[in-house]
Amino acid sequence: MTTDPAALIRARYGALPFDPPQEIAPGLAAILDRRVTRRYRPDPVPEPLLQTLLAAAQSAPSKSDLQQYSIILIQDPAKIAAIADWIGSMPWIKDAPVFLLFCGDIRRGRRLCELQGREHVNDNVDTFINATADAALAMAHLIMAADAAGLGTCPISYVRNHVEKIGPMLALPKGVFPVAGLTLGWPVERNRISPRLPQSVVVHRERYDDSGLEAALPGYDALRLPAKPRYPEILGPKPEGCVWSENAARQLSVPERFGLRTWLRLRGISLD
Repeated sequence: MTTDPAALIRARYGALPFDPPQEIAPGLAAILDRRVTRRYRPDPVPEPLLQTLLAAAQSAPSKSDLQQYSIILIQDPAKIAAIADWIGSMPWIKDAPVFLLFCGDIRRGRRLCELQGREHVNDNVDTFINATADAALAMAHLIMAADAAGLGTCPISYVRNHVEKIGPMLALPKGVFPVAGLTLGWPVERNRISPRLPQSVVVHRERYDDSGLEAALPGYDALRLPAKPRYPEILGPKPEGCVWSENAARQLSVPERFGLRTWLRLRGISLD
């Protein structure tokens, strides 16, 4: 892995849009070099290292220090294979020796109130957002720690497509809901860096302004490799592939996980 700041910025944006410092800390270099891993060696992750990575996840900031998340650690090959089979389109899940499910956990707060003799009166959409953010921050910290340790990861949002199966298999009680899964293991190879949208599109200084989006898209689309088109069975095939903006629009024009809200309500999660 290179630690040259200019090379890392150029790889992340496909250009050098600003002059970075001549030297940066190794931890920052590792973050800039982050990429997903979709091929894993079968070697196990040693337990002391795994527990240290989990400690890194728990080092993430948490809203009001409430720590409204839980991490389900899965090492049973049969359970990992079941998740992979339900998802169907991600064979690398089966190859990973570890699968982590990051969950929002409102149940713990309810139990704390009960144990302290108080009523839990924050079953609302704000608590749902707080718990989701806590889980996401914990996952991000584990990803960064895994990269620093030479391990590879790949976030899996598709677990939310199969909550009605994953929930019972992992004994998720009411008040606990999946946010995302994460494969973890030793990489066979590292994927290429995925270029990101320019800062001029994502970073808004002092006030929101997306007037430059349309002008920025052609250059950004040219950086990305043509991708397999989303939802060809609904929106039609495209053998030559899709640029990023077209594929994003294809995905966002088809309803996804329309049953998730109902599942959350049935599992005691209020979105009011």
